[in-house]
Amino acid sequence: MSLQNPTPENAKLLSVLCHASGLLATIYLGLLGIIIPIVIMASTEDEIVKSNAKEAINFHISTLLYSIIFAILACFLIGIPLLILLSIACLILPIIAMVKCAEDHRAVYSYPFVLRLLT
Repeated sequence: MSLQNPTPENAKLLSVLCHASGLLATIYLGLLGIIIPIVIMASTEDEIVKSNAKEAINFHISTLLYSIIFAILACFLIGIPLLILLSIACLILPIIAMVKCAEDHRAVYSYPFVLRLLT
């Protein structure tokens, strides 16, 4: 599989893999979730795959920032339900993104409530 100029099927697979890294980060290792989209973004020339990788990176950075803020707020008890909602979102949103990218290889999924740090 060529990452430089992927075929439509390979582009779909790479886009799905970028968003699947969110689940890997939630379930296993947080660092792995951001490394996969960075490697894919650096190694491909396909703009759709790069856009999906940027969205996945923005999602990881945003959820990290939100979790830090919510953990601080947990000292005042308001952060506990916010952490629970964030955990649910970290499980559901990457699945939705993977399905959208698997349906259409030219689709770029934009996560809601995400800081657009990489554009």
